[in-house]
Amino acid sequence: MIRGAVRLAVVGAGIGYALDRVLAEQAKGEEPEPIHSLIVIDAPIERVWAVIADVEDQPRWMAEMKYVRILSDGPIGVGMVCEADVRMFGITVTDPVTITEFEPPHRYAISHDGTFRGRGLITLESGADGTTTIVRWDEVLVPPLLSHLGALMMAPALGAIFQADLVRLKELVETGSTAG
Repeated sequence: MIRGAVRLAVVGAGIGYALDRVLAEQAKGEEPEPIHSLIVIDAPIERVWAVIADVEDQPRWMAEMKYVRILSDGPIGVGMVCEADVRMFGITVTDPVTITEFEPPHRYAISHDGTFRGRGLITLESGADGTTTIVRWDEVLVPPLLSHLGALMMAPALGAIFQADLVRLKELVETGSTAG
């Protein structure tokens, strides 16, 4: 029984490795495709930006993020280094990030510099009459093993997680609190 389980694990790992190499070859050195999320919030862009740019308070709307530590001195902006305790799929990791873009009230971007590498970009655009804000979030997360296959397999779940985070952001901006 144990020998059969070991054989199955070895074969599975070999197939996973082969699939990851095929995906990596098809990517021609490019990182995996970003996960795209979008929401329209019934609030002016400045009010939405204030919530997004409050780095230490981001766990209020990013449910997987449990805590944020700002490691740099000075105001929030490009080059600031933070780390967040993030729990996804039952695994808690410390995610060191660096702010790579900070253009109030339109662009906020980070690089993920830890176990899971990648980048995130949140853009804000005023709605037609200025009373709404269109929020777009593009995220690339690359796992440490089987990076292309892992990213492909995680994308549906992460897409749902990020969209749920945007729903919480909408609730927080529009009502001042989140339901969960």
